[in-house]
This record gives sequence, structure tokens and C-alpha cells, in this order.
Amino acid sequence: MTKRKINISDYADTIIKALPKGILLTTKAEKVNAMVIGWGTIGINWGKPVFAAYIREGRFTRKQLAANPEFTVSIPVNSYDPKILHVCGAKSGRDTDKIKEAGLTLVEPEVISVPAIKEFPITLECRVMYVQKQDLSALSEEINRSMYPRDVDSTATGANKDPHVTFFGEIVDAYIIED
Repeated sequence: MTKRKINISDYADTIIKALPKGILLTTKAEKVNAMVIGWGTIGINWGKPVFAAYIREGRFTRKQLAANPEFTVSIPVNSYDPKILHVCGAKSGRDTDKIKEAGLTLVEPEVISVPAIKEFPITLECRVMYVQKQDLSALSEEINRSMYPRDVDSTATGANKDPHVTFFGEIVDAYIIED
């Protein structure tokens, strides 16, 4: 298995197009954990290449990032087992070994401590450089109503009341995992 270095600007469109379908953000603190994210952005902040990921306050991934402020972003290139997104998007890493259950293959990182995921080969290794909790009062009423409902039972499907925390990760390495 090899890793071919990439220029992230050459893959920005691929990454942005993959986000709404789901990509993986992986952390490593108590254990290695991958979660599906559908919100994120790639660009330049403070003169550095950055991936910004949005993680809800109550998520296990949030706790992991507080303990180890590094993460990998893994993007699929071709077809993949849909079980990966189901397991990593529907279960919590607090009580599930999602890596094992989803059948993911961990690949040693180049710069940070968090592994890459072979099945989603485009890899961004990121080191957190800034964290910002969302101020719900600064969002439009429409976004608040649709994304942060206050009048819905929190156990209802899709009812997430807690705000997101934005993690700006400096992209310290980028590559594609190849066989």
C-alpha cells in the first residue's frame, strides 16, 4: 500500500461534492473513532490550507477532539460498502467500535497521530488550529427552526438541539491511499 501526495486544490471539488453524501472524520483519543460528516468546507484561513468540520456539542467525536486536537478527513473515490456510512453515521463511538463493525482498515498516518481509512482513500491529515461554538442567536430564524428545533423531543429522529462546534483543522498532509 502506498500513499500518493496530492495538492488539495486539485481535489477540492471532489471533496465538496462528496460532503452531502457523507465523508468520514476520524479521531483518536480513548480509541479510534470515525463519524460521518455532511457539513464542512475546505479553503484557506490565516494563510494556511484548512478543513472546517462541524460537530455537534454532545457527540463523542467532540470529546475525542478535546482530548487530542487532530483528525483525518477521508473521502471515497469509487464505490464503497454502504454499511460504512450506516455504521459510522447511525451509531455512537461511546459504546460501539465503529471501526470494527464497519469493517474499516486503518492506515498509519504520516504527520499526526490519527490514522487514515483505506476504504475512503483521499485523506487530509488535520491539526486543530481554532475552535468556535456556534452562536444560535446569530443564525437566521429559518436555520434555527430547521437545524436546532427547541420544541421537539430530543429523542425524536433527526431532532438535534445542541449547536455545532466548528473545528478549523490545518491540513498538514494530503494523499490518496493506493494498493
